[in-house]
Amino acid sequence: MENRLNVTASPHIQDNSSTRKLMLNVIIALLPCVVASTIIFGARTLLVVGVTVAASVLFEYLYCHLMKKPNPVGDLSAVVTGMILALNMPVTMPLWIAIVGAFIAIVLMKQLFGGIGMNFANPALVARIVLFTGFASRMTAFVNPPKAARTLQIMGVDGASSATPLQVEGGVGKYPLMDLFMGVHGGVMGETCALAILIGLAWLLITRTITATIPVAYVGSYAVFSFLLNVGELGAADAGMLALHEVLAGGLLFGAVFMATDYVTSPFTLKGKIVFGIGLGLITFGIRAFGNMAEGVSYAILLMNLFVPYINDLTRQVPLGYKKHKKGAEKA
Repeated sequence: MENRLNVTASPHIQDNSSTRKLMLNVIIALLPCVVASTIIFGARTLLVVGVTVAASVLFEYLYCHLMKKPNPVGDLSAVVTGMILALNMPVTMPLWIAIVGAFIAIVLMKQLFGGIGMNFANPALVARIVLFTGFASRMTAFVNPPKAARTLQIMGVDGASSATPLQVEGGVGKYPLMDLFMGVHGGVMGETCALAILIGLAWLLITRTITATIPVAYVGSYAVFSFLLNVGELGAADAGMLALHEVLAGGLLFGAVFMATDYVTSPFTLKGKIVFGIGLGLITFGIRAFGNMAEGVSYAILLMNLFVPYINDLTRQVPLGYKKHKKGAEKA
């Protein structure tokens, strides 16, 4: 009687996907960002990514070995966490701090909550916020590529400074649009090249690893909020161009594609995904426009992660013929 047949309600859907296959697709989608960052910032990109990934895998193996739990390293989720964390750091990041970040992501945010599928927030995202809080000077020690330094000097800004396009005096709209798209500016490694991020997004959509709902709702709502704020002062054409500049600058695209779409920490209903994406856009816009920080993507995603259980509950489809239970009433 040990072997029992678990019977569930229809429909019964067969799918050949697995955690390993999904994570492999995410790894492939992240590779264009790694390649672009290597071209823009140099070979040290590979060192930071390699060390962070190796540390993430090692911490997961050691923790599960010590706790006598099944070893999940083969599902590649630790590799994905390490890559996303590394791409959320500047190329100048000391390697020992990268290892600390890997420990926070894998041990504190993933395994202590029960492992894959049990964490309430994206592990790499939380690790980035902790590192930014504890090592702010290191996390903002951005490197400007030579072309970006020349562009900043033309704009009257110190080309050797650590300013990202969102922090440039005079506004992000002063920065060349093509430089933003191709990643010729300072910032963390994964956020700079919009082209590489879009190539990764295309792969995730083609392989059906994610849907476009959350990225489109997130980026689209942010662009609308930015446009509405500036259209009265700048006019429709300039306000639209400024919104495009702001979308391409900072970590908005990278966060929308690779962190906001995390299976565990995002809603599973279509309506929930739309609400989630619009909420992300609103919070990110609020922080950027009215807060004292140039960037707000990480905090926006973390905050909305906390609301995901409630979003799922409020947007869950009610089966036909079922009435929500009320006090003193019975189900139909």
